[in-house]
Amino acid sequence: MTISLSGRNRMPAFGSDNMAGVSPQILEALAHCNDGPARSYGADEVSARLERRFAELFEHEVSVLLVSTGTAANTLCLAAATPPWGAVLCHPLSHIENDECGAPEFFTGGAKLVPVEGPLAKIDPDTLRLRSRAGRGDVHSVQPACVSITQATELGTLYTPDEVATLGAICRESGLALHMDGSRFANAVAALDVSPAEMSWKAGVDLLSFGATKNGAMGVEAVLSFAPERGHELALRRKRGGHLTSKMRFLAAQMEAYLADDLWLANARHANAMAARLGRGLAGIEGVEVQEGAQANILFCKLPEGMAAALLEAGFYFYADRWAPNVVRLVTSFATAVTDIDLFVSAARSFGMGPIAGRS
Repeated sequence: MTISLSGRNRMPAFGSDNMAGVSPQILEALAHCNDGPARSYGADEVSARLERRFAELFEHEVSVLLVSTGTAANTLCLAAATPPWGAVLCHPLSHIENDECGAPEFFTGGAKLVPVEGPLAKIDPDTLRLRSRAGRGDVHSVQPACVSITQATELGTLYTPDEVATLGAICRESGLALHMDGSRFANAVAALDVSPAEMSWKAGVDLLSFGATKNGAMGVEAVLSFAPERGHELALRRKRGGHLTSKMRFLAAQMEAYLADDLWLANARHANAMAARLGRGLAGIEGVEVQEGAQANILFCKLPEGMAAALLEAGFYFYADRWAPNVVRLVTSFATAVTDIDLFVSAARSFGMGPIAGRS
């Protein structure tokens, strides 16, 4: 069948929260910091304010390094925690395992990613305890050095602070660093209604990749170390890795606006709410199976045969058939409108009933 949505100027896109634009507050901050010169390489006033702002936000002294990509944030953290002969323990579905094109291995100088299984894309503590001991002291084996967890996970599920603390305790027992890939950290904090401190250092996290790009920024991530003595090494690694931006004020301005008045949480709450609305709407359609356990802004669904193709043909955008036949991933963002959700649900509900009219 064909679903017609003629007359629309903009089709809803659920491929990724990276597809969304930039929050108006952040665009305004970029325009403001463009007025006149500023010291380069992070010596500007905005960058200096950010370290204090992050310390207040996380209730802890913290070193802050800004980079423009999540790959840079993740790999700099891992490189600071893992020697070339080390192992990074991570879930098989983690972003660093599947979507970094070997960057963790490159930046660490050859460290190995070792998968640690667990349900719902979360590392199982008992399995981690076993893997954290494997090969220790054996000159023939890579040495466990770091654990990396993704929050929110690639399935849209969340680690609770207690679950993070359990993993953190295992890391401390084993002498391992704990890194959190927080590209969607805001979505997790908003969904669980906890403080940033409870979700990070209080639960044993040593290094955090604090994401902003997926949640309203143009392109900025923060590398946060809760052991400030790591800051100098991280700064050197950032420069050596080609990620020290000369006009750093444009990254700092984005992050300052992102944190101001809790914009980061407001954007995340909206994205989460849109995913929940989408899940409720699709769950009421015969033949649609909505993944259980999703708590953030990522939703997996199994659609009836032919539905995904019809929706894609109509102009909606999302990823399909990458995981299993007829399984799609739908991601909402701060910019997703209620009307976007309702139009998609209406189109899905009309599958098999003939063309439907789109809005103008």
